[in-house]
Amino acid sequence: MADKTILIVDDTPANIAAALAILKDQYRTKVATSGAKALEHAGAADKPDLILLDVTMPEMDGYEVCARLKADPETASIPVVFLTARTEAEDEAKGFELGSVDYIHKPFNPTVVRARVATHLLLRDTLKEIEERNAALDEKTRMLESLSVNLSKYLSPQVYASIFAGSRDVELATERKRLTVFFSDIKDFVATTADIQPEDLTAMLNRYFTAMSKIALAHGAHIDKFIGDAMLMFFGDPETKGAEEDARACVRMAVAMQRQMVELQQEWRASGFEQPFQMRIGINTGYCNVGNFGSEDRMDYTIIGAEVNLAARIQAAADPGGILISYPTWALVRDIVRTEERGNIAAKGIRREVRVFAVAGILDDHGPVPAARP
Repeated sequence: MADKTILIVDDTPANIAAALAILKDQYRTKVATSGAKALEHAGAADKPDLILLDVTMPEMDGYEVCARLKADPETASIPVVFLTARTEAEDEAKGFELGSVDYIHKPFNPTVVRARVATHLLLRDTLKEIEERNAALDEKTRMLESLSVNLSKYLSPQVYASIFAGSRDVELATERKRLTVFFSDIKDFVATTADIQPEDLTAMLNRYFTAMSKIALAHGAHIDKFIGDAMLMFFGDPETKGAEEDARACVRMAVAMQRQMVELQQEWRASGFEQPFQMRIGINTGYCNVGNFGSEDRMDYTIIGAEVNLAARIQAAADPGGILISYPTWALVRDIVRTEERGNIAAKGIRREVRVFAVAGILDDHGPVPAARP
């Protein structure tokens, strides 16, 4: 340990000479003959790695020196070993109370001094290494937490939570489940936005998606994706409260979204947009394949199946500002909604005609779904 520096603090030349004789061949050494000089050396840029400190010194004794060292954050970590003629138990106890790491009585055995100095230097190095590793781990943890938060914005909260909890494997696998599928679109989006500047359009879409996403998450929806101006969501996986409650949550969410759209339309008109967005919503309940699709290197947690396509077709038949639901969904929610039957519609790609109902409101609510203004 020739690279280590030992500060010997004593006002007696004979004691200093004895300590130097023991340590000089193994360590760099410095000497201070007073408490004030000891504090000066300890506070310097090239701080000692360990201090051998006598107790009995004029003006400032070793106890006060130790107390000041430990009170200063710059010197508190330097190990202090008392090397003193005081042998009373209370003297030794006081030294430890002040923060020393050892207490060696004079006359001392050179072998003991060398062994204890080496031990405390090793302990200090070990503690320093542990602190540095912990600091590095803390920094990595903060980086991972930040990365985790950023990545969570690309995943639904349900999928994100299930992956981090270990309840969902990240592998190509799907299940067949009964889900309630939500699909929405902006009526005449291309025509409506033809004269809107890209920056304004981006702001409007982000405002729209942000508002709708907050409602979706509050009702427990899995937000599958945004497709241009469209939104695909579903209920029933990775968490479910049963087919009936999933469907009810979806319809309640849709009503809340259309009410929010009225507020957004007022906001957009106040900003100078004569034809603000109008949303149409289609909801369908049926069996879909749900899970991870894609490749081993790039997966997408989503749903596929005819029932998903049907939700999109039903949406296209909805009134602007309206909510249209299929018969299977209506059967699950009929006790909580006011509806108007719209008969059967022919949906592209669907062999059968589809019986649909327009949602007028929630029975335990205070009013109907507000009609969107043209």
